[in-house]
Order: sequence, then C-alpha cells, then structure tokens
Amino acid sequence: MEKLVSLKMKQQSLAISVNEEAKTFHLYNAYISYIIKVDENGKLLNLYYGKAIRNRDNFDHLLEFRAHPTSACSIAGNAIYSLEYLRQEFPEYGRGDFRTPAIQLKQPNGSTLTDYQYQGYQIIEGKPQLEGLPASYVESEDEAKTIQIKLWDEVTKTQVTLSYTIFRDFPVIARNAKIDNRADESYQLEKLASLSLDFPDANYEMLQLSGAWSRERHVYRRPLEPGIQSIGSTKGSSSHTHNPFLALLRKETTEAQGEAIGTTFVYSGNFLIQAEVDTFDVARLQVGIHPQGFSWKLNPGESFQSPEALLTYSNSGLNGMSQTFHEILRTHLCRGYWRDRERPILINNWEATYYDFDEDKLLKIAQQAKALGVELFVLDDGWFGQRDNDTMGLGDWIPRKDRLPHGVDGLASRMNELGLAFGLWIEPEMVNEKSDLYQAHPDWIIHTPDRKVSQGRNQYVLNFARPDVVDYIFDQIDQLLQSKRVSYIKWDMNRLITEAYDATLAPDQQGEVFHRYILGVYHLMDRLVNKYPTLLIESCASGGGRFDCGMLYYSPQIWTSDDSDAIERLKIQYGTSIVYPLSAMGAHVSAVPNHQVNRLTPLETRGNVAYFGTFGYELDLNALDEKELATIKKQIQFDKKYRALLHRGDFYRLVSPFDHNHASWMVVSKDKETAVIGDYKVLNEANAPYQRLQLQGLDPTYEYQVSGFEGTYYGDELMSVGLVTTDSASGENHPQAMLPKVGDFASNVWVVEAIKDDQNKEV
Repeated sequence: MEKLVSLKMKQQSLAISVNEEAKTFHLYNAYISYIIKVDENGKLLNLYYGKAIRNRDNFDHLLEFRAHPTSACSIAGNAIYSLEYLRQEFPEYGRGDFRTPAIQLKQPNGSTLTDYQYQGYQIIEGKPQLEGLPASYVESEDEAKTIQIKLWDEVTKTQVTLSYTIFRDFPVIARNAKIDNRADESYQLEKLASLSLDFPDANYEMLQLSGAWSRERHVYRRPLEPGIQSIGSTKGSSSHTHNPFLALLRKETTEAQGEAIGTTFVYSGNFLIQAEVDTFDVARLQVGIHPQGFSWKLNPGESFQSPEALLTYSNSGLNGMSQTFHEILRTHLCRGYWRDRERPILINNWEATYYDFDEDKLLKIAQQAKALGVELFVLDDGWFGQRDNDTMGLGDWIPRKDRLPHGVDGLASRMNELGLAFGLWIEPEMVNEKSDLYQAHPDWIIHTPDRKVSQGRNQYVLNFARPDVVDYIFDQIDQLLQSKRVSYIKWDMNRLITEAYDATLAPDQQGEVFHRYILGVYHLMDRLVNKYPTLLIESCASGGGRFDCGMLYYSPQIWTSDDSDAIERLKIQYGTSIVYPLSAMGAHVSAVPNHQVNRLTPLETRGNVAYFGTFGYELDLNALDEKELATIKKQIQFDKKYRALLHRGDFYRLVSPFDHNHASWMVVSKDKETAVIGDYKVLNEANAPYQRLQLQGLDPTYEYQVSGFEGTYYGDELMSVGLVTTDSASGENHPQAMLPKVGDFASNVWVVEAIKDDQNKEV
C-alpha cells in the first residue's frame, strides 16, 4: 500500500460518484477505482478496476462491443450486443453468455434461466454487517462507503442485491450478494457468487496457497491459460489443500514491484475460487460457496446471504498486496479485546506429556515456565471424560478426577497463583463413539440414513447444523468458563465432513447441510465471544486446516500448522504471510528430534523462526539443560521487547525458501526507526558465493545501526547495496577468514535501529 498518501487526502478522496444520466458508478479512494455501468438493456457491466483514476462525468468510452458470426444476440436485429463478450458484474448462463455464471436458480419447471436487470441503488455511509456471518467492519461511518445495487428478475420475482464497500484507508473492495424471493413459489438456489469480476485481458499469472497436512500454504504460481483454473474445497472446511485466496499477478510482478490483484473469502466452509479465460482473453474471477453439494431452498419471503469476499489491488508488488491484507485483516476483521493487545507467550504441554500427565507434573512444567518468563499455560488433550487416547472421550467436556483432582478451576487457580494465565484445549465439533454424549445421542452425528458412517481420527462430526446440538455444546463450554479462570481456548477441529445429511431437514434441503454446519460453528463462537469478551480463542484444525478469514473474525490467532519444525515452517509461514498478518500465526518452539519430521534443529533457529508469529513453546522445559534454559529465557525477553513491532509493523518477504537454499524476511516499524530481520540457511554449502541481503521498507535518509555488525549504514545503502551476510561457507573454512561459523539449519535475527539524533537528515 502506498504510504505517501496523507490521511487528509484519503479522507477527501473516498467517494462513490453516480452519474444518473449515464448510469455509471465510480467507487474510488486515493488508491483504487472501480467503475460500473448499467447498459441500455439493464445489465451491469464492469468498465475498470485498478489504480485510482480521476473522476469524470462519463466513462462510456470504456465500453467495448464486438460482432462475431457465432454470437447469440439477445436483442433482435442487434448483431453486436451479445452477453458472451460483455464484461459483466453479475453474469447468468443461458442467454448468450456461455461462461460460468454468478447465479443458478432452479425453478419449479426445471429451468435455471434468469434475466436480472438493474432496478436501483442505495448508498450507505459506513459498512453494514452481515447477519450470522463474519465480515470486515468499520468503527466509524467515515471509514467506508457502501453501494447496494439492486437487480430484478421479472419472471421469478426475485431480487438480487450486490453490495460493494470501498474503504477510506485501504485499496480494498468488500463484495457480497443477497437474493430475496418475492414470489409465491419456492426455488432451489444452486449457486450465488459473492464476487464476479471480468478483466479486459488475461495477461496474468495465478498465485495460490496449496498443500496438505503439515505442509500447508505452499506458494504456487502459474500463467493463466484459456479455460478454467480453480481452487476450492468440498470437505466441509476451507481445508489444508487450498487456502481460500487467489492472486492475479502481471508476469513481471515481483515482491517489490508490479501489479497484483488479490482476493480472499471470509468463510470457513466449502468454497470455489476460479479464473476463467475465454477465447478473447477476457479473464473472469469468481469467489463463492462451492456449488458442488450445495443448494438452498428459497421459500416465499425468504432470502439467502452470501459470505463476503475481499478484493485488493497493489501496484507495488506482492509485498504491497500482503501489507494491505495484513493491515485490514488485523484491524478491520479481527476484533474485540485481543485485537490490539500483545498476545501472551504460552507453553503447551502436548509434546511434553501427551496423555501421560497429572496435576503435579503439569505444575512442575508451569513453575519452570514462569521462571523463564512464560505468561500462559495451556493444558492440551486428555483432561476430560475418559480420554486415555484418541479413541474415546470427545464430547464429554467434564474434567477427569484422576488427572485433575481439583478440576479445571482448581488447576487454573494454582496456575494463577504462580502468575500464569490458564488455557484449555477443546474439540467441540467432534465426538468419539466411546463417549457418554454419543451413547445418549447417536443421532447427533452427521450421517446418511441406511449408509455406513466413515470415521476419521476415530471420531465423528457433530451436526452443528442443528441448533439443539450447538446449544448443548455451548452449555458444556459455558460451565468451564463461568469462573473466568480459563482465559484462553485452543479450539481444534480434526475431522472432515463425510456422509453429509441432516434428518431434521426435508429431502429438498439436504444441499444446505454444509453451509448450515459452518453457520452453527460461527453461532457458537459468537455466543462465547460475546459472553466472555476477554477470552482468547486460538483456532486450529489439525494445524492449518481452517486457516481463513472466517475464523479470524472470532479467533485472532490460528495454529499455523501441526508441523512445528523450524525449517518446514519457513515455507509454511512464508506462504501464510502472503495473506495473513504475523499476529494471526501461531508459531512455537517445539522439542527435538522434531515430532513431525524427526529433524534436529538448533534451539536458536527454532526461536528465530517462531518470533515471526504468536510466540510460544511445545516442549518439556524440565528436560532441558541450563544452557538451553538460558537460551529460552533470552528468547522470551526478546519476544516481549519486539512483539508489538513484529505484530503491527510492515512485513517484507526478502528471499523465498521456495526458490533458494535460504530464506529471509523483515518487519519494519511504522516510523521506520526499528526493524527486525530473520535470515535462515537450510543446508550449509561448500565454497559458496558471497552473500548480500537487500533490505526493504527503511527510510533512505536515516542512518542505522545493525546488531552484530560494526559501523553504521544509511537506509538507501541497506536497500540498494544490501547487508553483507557472507559466512564461513564462502571459500575455505579457514581460521584467518574471520567469518561467522555456520552449519545446517543456521539462522540469524538482526535488529536495525535508527540513530536518533540530527544526523538523520536528507542526503
């Protein structure tokens, strides 16, 4: 995001300009313009989206028509008006446009043909909230403007409202769609895109974040080609496979320069994001609930609201796009008590004890943790029901007396007496067959009648599409939280949805199960956050299986991956940072050999990676020697000193671990006076070349000191020439070389500080 635009300019330039005669809408601020036109046939067309341009009375010169011998023209005698070649805001299938539509509405006669035409508009100061759904927000009306454009289909008597919000301080448009049934008959809504946008060309590369459990959000980049390129999930969650985000980049775009258009879906369930290129290189970007397995019965007088999609534009490369996402997600999606507060440094007992613990064992770990500076103790799996292993106990959220003789409150009180806050692991959406809950309510799991039920991780999914199930789980969690001694919840979800069916719904409503399920999850989280506003929820789904903007609305931090190995985390955290702020990424120092990849990584490197997230530990502190404990104490002191900067500063990716044997990134304070650099080597090299690291985001006129380096450097030198980081791998590892000695998995964290005197003047 361009930093040179003053707040005064931004406030003056926020506008939605309407030309009633030309039927043109221009949404713009200091960064972007988005121009929409209603054509003579009532169709909504896109004229432009990109860098801000000057407003003018008429943009009709941007309209483009073409005649083609195979066109299906919807107006008799007009050979050039074909929906197939128009850049539409709400495309429909069946009247000449053969590309993917934004809506599919099945009618009683079996037809899905619709013809939505412009009906009117409304401009709203600020940004309305979406009922029952997470969405971005503003705290005052002057921070955003919203236009709601209404479309009407005369045959079905249905109205579609397309909402566009433009923010004052960000190059971001928030989009959603709503359909209202004003007819006397019911319809089946089979698709409703939250965002559909046609671009005038397809000269883009598509960037996506994909992977699997323990290697989430790896970066993939490929050219757009004719046809459909898509990512999505039909697993009931956003999933480890593809993150609900996609970026379109010009081929020359790098981290530091070039155009980047990014979109992310504020939703945690099934989704589809796709880019479709037609034969004339028009690229259509669409975001919405995945239509596979989805249909919604729309009865007379009812409506359906789509989730929100966020769209951003950058002409300063991928870093510019990422910084926009970081800032708007951190300040206008995350909310409540913990949004702007420093997150506590925690220790989780899972890798230290697994199921083998009692209260005394936990307290010994906690005492050592407190002595080192830890602020929060989290009790993981095994504290409830008859939970001896992962085959039993889920669903029975009652403390087991053999492990916690004084209950959760008793253990929490003892932790509080040590000076530690206390947190609990729960998995409220799941149930084991060996549990009191399942025995009492076997019908509460998601299953299809007369079909075998699949198991995953020895557990079933509770049917959160049912309000009575959600109410029951809320009551159980509420009992744990009423004393307010539990200040943190790690909310896990370890099972995908199969055999999706809800016996409480009619046969023609079974396509609603997936969406109703995630609405039930949101409803439960919302009730808990509203009743316990100081509760910190960290979302988790077998690690990063539900790392999305929908979850961030309720839980401002998410466990980034079950893979806690520092070297694997370089790629995972690098990819995650494409969209999500560091304050959202749970990043911990764990035991070695690492429990996921069996790698031995230096304790210093484990800390140096974990700093760039919400910091914590997953190991047995009592199993470490004095030197290791001293290192941990220093790590905690460092994180406490710099975590505000790390979480709120501007993040820059410098060297990609996907393309190199090392990785590097940095965070710069808003005033550009302080920066923290993380630099990592994967494997040591023989007779390696010299190394320089070009920094970003500094003030070119400031004079800086860099920890571990002698002398001073001006900002322009550090950014243009670079910081010399050559180590002993270069040339012969000779004593006279006087270079830092390194091995495999080596790392450094350097602090850059401006010299605060009148030397910092323009060169």
